[in-house]
Amino acid sequence: MTGESQAITQNYATAKGFCITSAFWMVVATFMGLLGATELMAPDLLENVGWLVFGRVRPIHINLVLFGFVTPGLLSAAFYYVPKLLRTDLYSEKLGKITVFAWNVTLVAAVVSLAMGKTQGREYAELIWPIDMMVVAAFSLVIINIIMTVKQRREPILYVSVWYVCAAVILTAITYGLGNIIWKPSSGALVGIPDAIILWFYGHNVFGLLLTPLSAGVTYYVIPKACRAPLYSHTLSLWGFWSLLVVYTHIGTHHLLQVPVPTWLKVIAIVDSNAMVIPVMAFLINIWYTAKGKLGEIHADIGAKFVFTGTIMYFFVSIQGSMMSLPDVQRVTHFNNWVVAHAHLGVLGFAGMIALGGIYYILPRMTGRPLYSRLLAVFQYWMILIGTVGFTVVLTIAGLIQGNAWLNGETVYRILPQIHVYYVTRAALGLMIFSSAVIGFYNIIRSMFFSPGETS
Repeated sequence: MTGESQAITQNYATAKGFCITSAFWMVVATFMGLLGATELMAPDLLENVGWLVFGRVRPIHINLVLFGFVTPGLLSAAFYYVPKLLRTDLYSEKLGKITVFAWNVTLVAAVVSLAMGKTQGREYAELIWPIDMMVVAAFSLVIINIIMTVKQRREPILYVSVWYVCAAVILTAITYGLGNIIWKPSSGALVGIPDAIILWFYGHNVFGLLLTPLSAGVTYYVIPKACRAPLYSHTLSLWGFWSLLVVYTHIGTHHLLQVPVPTWLKVIAIVDSNAMVIPVMAFLINIWYTAKGKLGEIHADIGAKFVFTGTIMYFFVSIQGSMMSLPDVQRVTHFNNWVVAHAHLGVLGFAGMIALGGIYYILPRMTGRPLYSRLLAVFQYWMILIGTVGFTVVLTIAGLIQGNAWLNGETVYRILPQIHVYYVTRAALGLMIFSSAVIGFYNIIRSMFFSPGETS
């Protein structure tokens, strides 16, 4: 029996487990986002409900989007295509099931602890020390399964998607431990400026060394398969891979340009932020040239449609990110809704779209049945696309109003009436995104367990 035929006999339990995890937590995460947006529109709505005040809802929303929705969605696709590309079975489906269980226990603990107000008070690194250790342990289980699968491979050549997955899980386990100061359980933090530097080294790399490489891995697998065409350039894919690792790791300090950190560190962050054009365009040129003349095939496959749209979002969010690192631009854009727009465009528009695309692409291939409803998947696609673009436009306008007013010496509270209408619009768009998550969860569950028929 060949390695490929062996891989086909898998039950894909790990991939399916992460798929359900992603779909479920997307519902919870987007509900928390909607709740937070509603509280910004109506600040007194839940003022007497301590575990639902904005200061607790926001970190729950962020951590669930990162580790509940997007990362498991991307890992779901990875646990499907890595054995395929290596022409072998996953090292251990049993270990994979344990990983999925541990991952979900960690997410529940994160939600409960943050709702209780137990936090380290550091942006993107709010989780308390015991949960930090659970996160590192869960990533370690993923690393063991992926690396051992690579070790037992029958395919001698490592396709670039495998490179990206291995780098993402290994580097994230390391940077998570560093950024969350896990060697200091009592505080989970250093003191003063060094803590800010380490925090933003982690805060930016959780996107650049986790979501970005996992998203690139899914894209490099799905787009050539959907187009039935070879990758435009394997060499360009490796150029993009290594330049991403070299350039992205140094840009976190561009969040601290208005802080007394060493000037040389700021200069490196600004230069590398703009040098991100190298890995970004290497990736996008490779994908877009692979898809050249094949857009009909991409449109016909809803998974590939999600993924390809994610690459377009990546282009815009990367250009925006490089601009925001420039001191003259940052004077207007920092600490306001411009940054929130940027974050939604990157995490939901880029990585979130690709995560959903990966799920919709592998679902029929794991189950041997078509999607329960392509119509619902297309409807979800348009709801997320409209919601993401709407978020970006509305929050960018609100951010520019805030930034320019503050630059002219206006106080924070006097600007709130001017941006209230944008907060109302944001909440309406949030309702759209939450509704799309509910639709997606229903469609995925029906596709996995109840969809009739067979794929052709």
